[in-house]
Amino acid sequence: MITTVIGNYPKIPDMPAPGKWRSAVEKFQKGQLTEAELRQVEDEVTLEAIQDQVDAGVDLITDGQIRWEDGQTHFARRLRGLSINGLQRYFDTNIYFREPVAEGEIAWVEPVSVRDFEFARRHSPRPVKPVVTGPFTLARLGRNAYYQSGREFVLALARALNAELRALQEAGAEIIQVDEPALCRYKQEYSLFAEAMTVLVDGVNTKKVLCTYFGDVDGVYPQLLQLPFEVIGLDFVAGYRNWDVIARAPFTKTLMCGILDARNTRLETVDEIGRAIRRITGVVPPDRVMVAPSAGLEFLPHGVAKRKLQRLVEGTRAASQALKGVQA
Repeated sequence: MITTVIGNYPKIPDMPAPGKWRSAVEKFQKGQLTEAELRQVEDEVTLEAIQDQVDAGVDLITDGQIRWEDGQTHFARRLRGLSINGLQRYFDTNIYFREPVAEGEIAWVEPVSVRDFEFARRHSPRPVKPVVTGPFTLARLGRNAYYQSGREFVLALARALNAELRALQEAGAEIIQVDEPALCRYKQEYSLFAEAMTVLVDGVNTKKVLCTYFGDVDGVYPQLLQLPFEVIGLDFVAGYRNWDVIARAPFTKTLMCGILDARNTRLETVDEIGRAIRRITGVVPPDRVMVAPSAGLEFLPHGVAKRKLQRLVEGTRAASQALKGVQA
């Protein structure tokens, strides 16, 4: 079993430490910092996020998405045909994002996340996975003011983001994660979702992760297993029903199981993590299990996020040793 993260990581250190990133953004907005200077600060904070994951012992890391304004804007701002509107609440969290609006034909212009991936890979001794916000979630959190139907909107985004996945593959990404939390809220649109996923990964032969969170997949499982992804990520905290859902049919893919609560400051014990892993491995063999938080860690204070990652690794290692002892 390997440990990994979902994506984002806290950008702001715990008080009373100065917030280097926040301070830089404020100075940039006031014209007191150049864009190049802001990017340098983002690089420095990214290195800190990478080091936290490495120090915790996480096997497969991300860049922490330090440069992302939010999951939608980071991609929407760089795709032709989309404008950025006012603030909207991100699902049921206290995080806000700027609504993408389709005002013209959507098209990919240039790589969005390749530079971030290459930077993280150069500075990490551990494997790095890039993360891309999926077209279904981007559409459901956006607004269509151009296409004649919601289906056309979703598929246009899928075609554009397919070019991004291909660019990451060309850059050497061995595993790419696609975030689709909106699926858990719009299960009735599964047929469109499945169509979009096929368009999205066309020609992408590297290992692909489909990551869901903020809910369960009851009603679209085991159909999910037919999608062209090698890894399926499920949230077992907000999506607690997933415990029962995955027992209904053989889980034929690798499971990225989100068992660490990414939205609660309470620190799980090694024993709690071990029990969850033993329960998971009763359904999915250990060699097809990736252990992760339930969602991105940006919802937590920095120190809590770091300790949670350390505990995740400790619990996974202890569970692995226990499972080896049982097998012996």
